[in-house]
Amino acid sequence: MSTAAFEDIVETFEFLDDWEDRYRHLIEIGKAMPAMDPALQTPVSKVEGCASQVWIVPQVTDGRFDFIGDSDALIVRGLVAVVHALFAGLPVAEVGRVDATAELRRLGLDEHLSAQRSNGLRAMVGRIREHAAAAAAA
Repeated sequence: MSTAAFEDIVETFEFLDDWEDRYRHLIEIGKAMPAMDPALQTPVSKVEGCASQVWIVPQVTDGRFDFIGDSDALIVRGLVAVVHALFAGLPVAEVGRVDATAELRRLGLDEHLSAQRSNGLRAMVGRIREHAAAAAAA
């Protein structure tokens, strides 16, 4: 289960043979994300477990999950954009059903990210699941 935005990223990654090109694309999609208001970059929105600084602020509208996210590192900001594409727009009840590990594996990230970035990616997904579960229970 994935969104059209995530499928677009998968297709682009399949088209790009070289990992340097994929990293460049990751950076570009991160740069294309709207900027996060620095006032939202607080200890409450900070994702622990990431080597870089990452902030996620959840938003639920009409039962659909979304979030504003940012990072101080270019590649990690791209990872935030990928995670956004994976989850944004889903009904809050479906967020926990997404097999994020399997979906992200389709991009080959598990083989090409450092252990610290992989841990950070898992922390982002964990935070998103926590927020969505809380919203679904409300």
